[in-house]
Amino acid sequence: MENNFGYYLFALAAIIVAFLVVKKVASCMIKSVVILIVIAVLVAIYYLYIMQ
Repeated sequence: MENNFGYYLFALAAIIVAFLVVKKVASCMIKSVVILIVIAVLVAIYYLYIMQ
């Protein structure tokens, strides 16, 4: 249980940082691409580390 908590914390931090960067810097199309990349990374982390 303690290991999963670290991954959830990392995912939450990644989402917050990505949202702040995208909000301040990018246009609409770049926002979509960055959000899709963040979602893909979070899904990969979930399947590689949590679903073992």
